Amino acid sequence: MKTNPGRFFEDYRLGETIVHAVPRTVSGGERAMYHALYPARHALYSSDKFARACGLQQSPLDDLAAFHIVFGKTVPDISLNAVANLGYAEGRWLRQVYPGDTLRAESTVIGLKENSSGTSGVVYVRTKGLNQDDDEVLEYVRWVMVKKRDLTVPPPAAVVPQLAPVVVPEALVFPKRLDFSRYDFALAGERHRWADYEVGETIDHVDGVTIEEADHMQATRLWQNTSKVHFDVTQRPDGRRLVYGGHIISLARSLSFNGLANAQMIVALNAGAHANPCFAGDTVRAWSEVLGKAETPMPGVGALRLRLVATKGPAFALRGEDGKYLPQVLLDLDYWALIPL
Repeated sequence: MKTNPGRFFEDYRLGETIVHAVPRTVSGGERAMYHALYPARHALYSSDKFARACGLQQSPLDDLAAFHIVFGKTVPDISLNAVANLGYAEGRWLRQVYPGDTLRAESTVIGLKENSSGTSGVVYVRTKGLNQDDDEVLEYVRWVMVKKRDLTVPPPAAVVPQLAPVVVPEALVFPKRLDFSRYDFALAGERHRWADYEVGETIDHVDGVTIEEADHMQATRLWQNTSKVHFDVTQRPDGRRLVYGGHIISLARSLSFNGLANAQMIVALNAGAHANPCFAGDTVRAWSEVLGKAETPMPGVGALRLRLVATKGPAFALRGEDGKYLPQVLLDLDYWALIPL
């Protein structure tokens, strides 16, 4: 048999490292497509001149575009037969990605737990993205629910990794020459700086985007995400294509520009949950909450810890009285971003 049906839950082994195919050399095309798919407007990723004024060699690929490329490499081995991608933790961006860089990915299985139904299980992996010099550009943990192929296979001993609830500020990694001391607020689009945000503050990003089938299908193909639930309508009982969760992450991040235009760089992903499924026809809105603040050693640069929520409903509604996510909530993401002081 020469074709690959993908891995099922019983095919994973704790501690194994999977080298993912196929490396991808990025160009300016990825940045243009990213900005076409999402209303992405952060100045650092839009203008070479602006980026150089902030100490970078040129405008890098958007942090989340690099994430999507690395994530897409892992799908054939990790989530081709997934029911759903469940969450993220311990994510860090370690190096900027520029046109001409070649990205690849490796994942190590760090946890396995069969579900009580016996028809699927949760696989925990730690993934790292590497460039052409084998330098790590990012790392993260994710866990995904994967179908079983053979229901008679006995489950492995359950191992659920202990994950840090937040990336501590001391573990954040910064571009070597990043400098916001000459930051141009007019060109960036807003005047709000680090000192203007307070812990506990919430921000309604106001705008909404209705997702079309063409939007999320093009995005999923661009990032080479081959998970069957995104392409094949026979994979779900309702006959609908599930929108790739990364598409919602980038859409919400782009919507957050209105109120967080100066939160330029994502440097860590503390936690994340795809709370409910999203489908074409849904209108996605976003709101944020400031969870924390930290100073950094870089000139003129501060860090904000932010909760980003994508929703089909009103702003600031997250959980019901039972503590569960409300049905209109699509995404709950906790991340660190760099912003001028």
